[in-house]
Amino acid sequence: MFDEKNLETRSVLDELRNFEKNVFFDLGHPLLNRIADCFVRAAGIGAVQALSKEAYFTAVEGCNGETVASPKKAQQVAALRGETNQKSVEALMKRTGKETLQWGMVAGVYSGLTYGLKEARGTHDWKNSALAGALTGGALALTLDHSSHEKVVQCVITGAALSTAANLLAGVL
Repeated sequence: MFDEKNLETRSVLDELRNFEKNVFFDLGHPLLNRIADCFVRAAGIGAVQALSKEAYFTAVEGCNGETVASPKKAQQVAALRGETNQKSVEALMKRTGKETLQWGMVAGVYSGLTYGLKEARGTHDWKNSALAGALTGGALALTLDHSSHEKVVQCVITGAALSTAANLLAGVL
């Protein structure tokens, strides 16, 4: 498929473009394919990120013997230590599963919204990105612990701003 020389000369952008062309699922409709594909890819990234983060904080706690993280994080790490290895693994899997679903949900919702808005409006511009980012930010805020009205509004604004900035900077970079 690829020769060794080709692998050495390809840029990161070439890798990302090639990654976009491969679809894991064929559900019969481009919108469903895009949502499922983005969900699975981002969920995998979320799982790796969550496991890495928990391993890091567990290692830091084990080496130093004292809490270097915030009190909330210290409580989470303490729950991972548990009385038995089974409780520790259960706590790790629960936290990793939640974060995996959050990452997948964000990617699937955002991707589906941008695709749907592009098809409905006939164009892909910053307005589509802003609306998709705002709705995705709101959906993410509802999955967070202790979500409040202020946190939902903050996530909506942040999602819209990040998505719009990414869309506007895509043509520049």
